[in-house]
Amino acid sequence: MTAKKVNTVLGPVAPEDLGVTLMHEHVLYGYPGWEGDQSVAPFDRRTIVSNAAAVLKDLKENYGLKTYVDATPNDGGRNVDVLKEVSEKSGVNIICASGYYFEGEGAPTYWKFRSSMGDIREELYELFMKEATVGILGSGVRAGIIKVGSSMNQITDYEKLMFTTAARVQKEIGIPIITHTQHGTMGPEQAELLIASGANAKQIQIGHMSDNLDMEYQEKTFKHGVYVAWDRMGLQGLVGCPMDENRYPVMIDLIQKGYASRLMISHDFIINWLGRPLNLPEQAYPLVANWHPAHLFKNIIPALKKGGVSDAQIKTILEDNPRRFFAGE
Repeated sequence: MTAKKVNTVLGPVAPEDLGVTLMHEHVLYGYPGWEGDQSVAPFDRRTIVSNAAAVLKDLKENYGLKTYVDATPNDGGRNVDVLKEVSEKSGVNIICASGYYFEGEGAPTYWKFRSSMGDIREELYELFMKEATVGILGSGVRAGIIKVGSSMNQITDYEKLMFTTAARVQKEIGIPIITHTQHGTMGPEQAELLIASGANAKQIQIGHMSDNLDMEYQEKTFKHGVYVAWDRMGLQGLVGCPMDENRYPVMIDLIQKGYASRLMISHDFIINWLGRPLNLPEQAYPLVANWHPAHLFKNIIPALKKGGVSDAQIKTILEDNPRRFFAGE
């Protein structure tokens, strides 16, 4: 048994107590700017908590979920008080993030302004370190992961600051790093940058790898020794996502090639959108019909089993890998 602990919003737990884990989801999310629309679309904490607690309680009672990693970064509407209440009401561990989204859809203006007056690396280091070791906004809730992201086909200078700072903090305190890749690009490059900056490959999860079905891209990323997250399952035909029916054969092939011990599966599902609700065109509804956090249990696992994946391999992906990731194994 390891002595290492994992920060959840209700306090530290041992990695071996994480159980079945969804490694990249969102209790709530809002693109930068949603705050200015609250005269029309106010923040409704009671509804947000009720919605999320019901979803997580269902996952716990019907599918055995124990831990939910909320990948919402500092600029995405993160709210640790809400996360605490949802965890208390659902009985599911929630792990929250420190960090920033990729430049094109995050909120880089503040840090770009500060960087125009001097080097901001120490300021970012101070922020990530404080949120992981002391707490977020005086709440006492400590971040259990650092979230960073890159743009399509590039890691911008702004994004590199986030990656290198995350690696520096991880090297000092062992906090895991998870990433956003844009439209199935830069997975290997993210791994290379983080490792070159001092991060431990065993505590790096490269995200949204389900957006690129090229086997060479997949294996090139895996070969860095990092964890690879197929974490947009159920989101199909939109924002660069392939159809699940095309994803399954590639995922099964990766598992049969021996990559199960470095594979994570999740959905990147957003239970509550901050600001106004999404208005999807009618033709998009079939594409998101399975975009929900029960999709793994209802549809993905049966599809994997049909393709020859064993119960032991599924347990490795859902339980053993998250435990090892947070333990740094």
